[in-house]
This record gives sequence, C-alpha cells and structure tokens, in this order.
Amino acid sequence: MVSSSFGQSLTTKRGFFVRRRGRFSALRFMSLGLLLAAIILAAFQLVRFSRVRSYLPAGLIVANVPVGGLERGQAAQRLAEVYSIPIELRYNGARIQLNPSLIDFQLESESMLALAGLERTQKQFWEDFWDYVWGRTTFPTQIPLAANYSQERLRAYLSDISLRYDQPSAPALPLPGQASFQPGRPGLELDIDGSIPLIEAALFSLDNRVVDLPLRRVEPTRPVFDNLEVLLKQTLQVSGFDGLAGIYLLDLQTAQEHHFAYRNSEDLPVQPDIAFTASSIIKIPIMVSTFRRLNDTSDVETMKLLEDMIDKSGNEAADWLMDRVIDPQRGPLLVTEDMKTMGLENTFLAGYFSFGSPLLALIETPANTRTDVFTDPDPYSQTTPSDIGMLLDDIYQCAQTGGGSLPAVFPGEITQEECQMMNDYLIKNRLPVLITAGLPEATPIAHKHGWVTLNGVINTIGDAGIVYSPGGNYILVAFLYHPDQLIWEPASALIAQMSQAVYNFYNIPQQSQ
Repeated sequence: MVSSSFGQSLTTKRGFFVRRRGRFSALRFMSLGLLLAAIILAAFQLVRFSRVRSYLPAGLIVANVPVGGLERGQAAQRLAEVYSIPIELRYNGARIQLNPSLIDFQLESESMLALAGLERTQKQFWEDFWDYVWGRTTFPTQIPLAANYSQERLRAYLSDISLRYDQPSAPALPLPGQASFQPGRPGLELDIDGSIPLIEAALFSLDNRVVDLPLRRVEPTRPVFDNLEVLLKQTLQVSGFDGLAGIYLLDLQTAQEHHFAYRNSEDLPVQPDIAFTASSIIKIPIMVSTFRRLNDTSDVETMKLLEDMIDKSGNEAADWLMDRVIDPQRGPLLVTEDMKTMGLENTFLAGYFSFGSPLLALIETPANTRTDVFTDPDPYSQTTPSDIGMLLDDIYQCAQTGGGSLPAVFPGEITQEECQMMNDYLIKNRLPVLITAGLPEATPIAHKHGWVTLNGVINTIGDAGIVYSPGGNYILVAFLYHPDQLIWEPASALIAQMSQAVYNFYNIPQQSQ
C-alpha cells in the first residue's frame, strides 16, 4: 500500500512536472516566434525603407510637378519635359512658338531636389528609420520653382519679332492743290519692356504658357518739315499769283525755319533779305522801344496808347508814344537804333506817321540796296520777313522763359513780364483776315498786319504773327507785293490759304477747313 501510494504520488508529481514543462516550452516557442516575426518585420521594413529612401517621398511636389515615388534622375527628367513646352506668343493674331532653350531657360533641378531631401540628410540612418516606422515624416511636400533664363537673349528675340511683325506708321501727305493733308496711317509696335515680365511669368508657369504681347499704337508722323516749303510754293503757284511773295516760317519747338522769296514760280535769293514796306507792322518795333524806356507799367494813359497802337493800329497813338516815352525829337530814329542793336539791320522807321511829317533820315540797308529785286519800299518804314520774324521770336522767348535777345541786349530794361504784356497786346489784335483767316476760330495768334493804300491802289500786304496751336507753336510772316496792284480779296485769301497749310501741317488730326 505504501509503495503503491508512493508510486502514484511520484507519477502525479511527475505528471505535474511534465505538464509544467510543456506549458513553459509553448510560451518559449511563442516568444521566439514573435521575436522572429518582429525581426522579419523589421527586416522587411528596413528593406522597404532602404528602397523608399532611394526614391523621393510620396506626395512630393516640386515646381508644381508631382514627383513623389520617383528617383531623382526621373524627377529631373520629368521637370525638364514639363518646363520645355514652348511658350505661345500672340502678336495681333499671329502665333509664335518660343522654345525656352532659345533664351537659355534652365531649371535648377539639383537644388530643388536636394531641398526635398534636406531634412533626411540631416538625420542619422536609424533615427530616420525609426521615424519612418512610426509614420513620422518631416519631408517638405511643396518645393518652389527655381529657374533662370537670359533676359538679354529674350530681349534680342523680341527685337527680332519687332522687326518682322511691327507695322510702321505712314506720314500724312499733302493733298495736291490744297492746303489740307491726307491723314497718315497709324502703326503698331511691340512693347518689348512690357513683354518681358509677361513672358517670364509664362516660363515659370504650367497653367498659363500663352502670352498676348502688349502692342503700342504709333501715331502717324508729321510730314517732313522741308516739304512744307514745297507746299507753300505750290500754293502760290496754283493760285496764279504773279507778284512777289516773301515768306518766313520758324518752328518754335525745333528752331527749324523756312525762308524764301518766290516770284512767278522762280526762287529769289534771300541773302540779304528783300525789303518791303513795313506799314503798321513797324508798330511792333515801336512797342519794343517803348517798353525798353518805360519805367512804370501802371501808367494807364501809356498802356492805353499801346493798346490802341496795336489793336486799333492807331497812327496817332504810335506818334504819341514816341513823343512821350521814347524821344520827342528823334523817336523814330531811336526805334531804328534799337533794331540795329538787336541785329535787325533791315528794319527802320525814318519818320512819324502824321501826314506831312518830314523824313528824318534816308536810310540804306542791305535789303533795300539790292538791284535784282525791287518792291518800291516806303522810305519812312521798312522791314523784311526774316527781321520781323526774328523780332517776334525774341518777344516769344522772353515771354516764355525770360531769355532770348531782348533781355540780353537790353539788360535790366526789358523784363519777362513786359514781354508777356507785348505778347498779350498782339493777341488782342484779332483781325479775321490774312493769317488769322486760315486758323480755326479762337486760335491764339499774336500778330500785326499792315498794308498801304495809295490812290485806292494796294501794292503791298503783310502779316506777321506767333501762332499758338495744339500741335506746336510757330511764327509765320507773309508779304505780298505786286508792281501794278494787289486785289484785296484774292491776295488776302492767298495769305489765309498759306496760313491754313502751315496750321494743318502742325495739326493733322484737327485740320483747319
């Protein structure tokens, strides 16, 4: 019984022992299995991570191009393909393909892709692996475009487009036999400076690679200034005028001038110039000499005499001014001396206007001593188209800037304010014939006209003025002489027609009709 009991107990113990040992072995094998699985999983993740590490991160966008999961070489190739698509340039309906390589467009692919892996390269391999296992990534998902191109080459390319596609404007042309001009044709030109930023934006864009090139409208140019003399001579010729015309024209913007004398379709030399009877035009020099000696512009009576002399062409007012302000004995001769001091050697006044006034001096000038041409000029007052034109220029320059010959020749005696007053007096002289008749209504013109009627016959008509027009200011002087007689209507209309031609030259879009 004892033995049996002992044996059973041992068996039981052994059985228990066996059962405990079996349970321990299962846990051990399970643990080993889990460990082995972990190792295998880790190895798998490590292999996978090693592969992933050699590719760009998923979801990565470089220069607006998705490149996630690609090798760097593949990503660089994709970027190059996308950004090598030509830019379409549109010029007034024409389509031009601009290959980016023509302007040295280059992507900075290496720097952009290096930026994508910057965080990764700053970490140790195992630290990076650990973040990968746990799904922690610090890789950037958007890399901005980095590229450059040659603006110099782009500018040269656009210059070539401009040469091939620009449409030059055509100048206005005079209408044969008329004082009007046929309007020119506007042109079109490429705005190169405005095009460059638009093309640059298209080069750096994937969605908008079409550029409407900015264009500038080029207004028709004015006809060549030299052609204006041809037009004026044609006007004289077409009119049938068989007398002598002396014309002086000065562009006040460029200082270009036309100065010619024309008789029966023949050019006459104008060096020296041709003497004409000055008549009332001589009152411009009288006004200048008066202001030179005038100490008080608030003298109401003197100012009234000046206004009457210019606006009403009053001869008595002119004589009174010379007596009161210039010199009671030698007034006309001092006016002459003032003109010579200014270099106007062909302009003089040798006596007063009142009937019966004596000739104070017999004055010879280069103009009136010519033997090839004779206009029977009045020995009392003479001038030439160029002399009176240059005197008007002196008044204009002094009134505009305070400069010119008047302040220089008479320092401290003639001021800019006084020149402006002279100009204003001349503007008030509004006569609706001669030069004024060729201008649109209300066009400012500072001028003085003159003619002499002897026994009902007119031989000389003159007008000299500064015209202020929208297209430019200019001085026009016109003298007509006929040895027999000038008929007022056609002679006056001829000067008006020449005035209209000059005005239209300066103001093609708003021509005088």
